[in-house]
Amino acid sequence: MTRALPVRQDTIALKGITAVGHHGVFEHERRNGQPFIVDAVLYLDLRSAGTTDDLSQTAHYGELAEQIKDLITGEPLNLIEALAERIAAHVLTAFAVDAVEVTVHKPKAPIEVPFGDVAVSIFRERT
Repeated sequence: MTRALPVRQDTIALKGITAVGHHGVFEHERRNGQPFIVDAVLYLDLRSAGTTDDLSQTAHYGELAEQIKDLITGEPLNLIEALAERIAAHVLTAFAVDAVEVTVHKPKAPIEVPFGDVAVSIFRERT
């Protein structure tokens, strides 16, 4: 019996993009701002980039990092879920990827008990 191999895609992972944003439901979060950290994993076929050594055949992660920073520092949102959606939608529009996974960390969230991190992760595919 022949067993089918699982389908795996190549990835580009960009982790720890950090910038101060003004997202949150509380007025002091929007006024003072706080650090947000974003991880993005892009799912795409890297075969052509690997064989041609041509930057145009891949997603330029330097440009991606700048764009994510701009989204973090851009228009305030209430929820980090909304920020993750905004980033994922941008990646799917701006880059030739099949899917993207975005994690938004809010390490200074206004929580009254000791904690290490709050993070939201979403996975979105091109439709």
